[in-house]
Amino acid sequence: MILKNLCIILVEPRGPRNVGSVARAMANFGLHDLRLVQPQTDHLQEEARQMAVKAGGILENAKLFPDLQSALEGCHCSYGTTRRLGKYRVDILNPDDAALQLLPLLEGGRIAMVFGREDKGLKTEEVDLCQRLITIPTDDNLPSMNLAQSVGICLYETYRQLGRSQGKTTEVKTLADLDEVEAMFEHMRHTFLDIDYLNPQNPEHILRTYRRLLGRAGLDPREVRALRGLLSSIDWVASEQRRLAGEGSDDEDT
Repeated sequence: MILKNLCIILVEPRGPRNVGSVARAMANFGLHDLRLVQPQTDHLQEEARQMAVKAGGILENAKLFPDLQSALEGCHCSYGTTRRLGKYRVDILNPDDAALQLLPLLEGGRIAMVFGREDKGLKTEEVDLCQRLITIPTDDNLPSMNLAQSVGICLYETYRQLGRSQGKTTEVKTLADLDEVEAMFEHMRHTFLDIDYLNPQNPEHILRTYRRLLGRAGLDPREVRALRGLLSSIDWVASEQRRLAGEGSDDEDT
């Protein structure tokens, strides 16, 4: 598996629980090469091992380095992570786009993902050592993410894109035929007109909203059948109401 050529570099990590969680995330996605630059904690202490769970071997085999440049030895390309934009931080990729770029590179050599300090991230001179940059879109009210979560998101996107490239997506949805969908919308038009939900002079005005909504959902045959079942139930209720109303009128006449 080509992900064995992907290494994770943590620059001056401070939290043992974070380091342990990173090791676990790496194991989740088939990585084993963890490199620590001047860690500010003992990565083998109990807290780290507890968070690593069954990935303790990754902690034990982690390599320590005095600086990022030495940690990048043997790597052919590095992707640094950042949440800050600026003059020297441009052309930044989201994790999914970065994954698409780096996967082909893994075929030819070792690639690094570099994560900065929990509180300050990567320094500008460290960013200079990274050929490409990744950022994770977050809310402006709290833009900085937890270190281990950031690693997990980046590795998930890489693993997901790898699965797609190999035809191993977790779910392949079979969409309903257009004829089935159009028959459903025709049923919907009839039902909605029957219960006076649509303006008979312009029924498409509201139906277009449902077309857009359900079009985004990408309905499969089962979902189309479920919606038509709902419409049929509405038809029945409307029919029963008319029947009961008609019987009531007959009673009044007698």
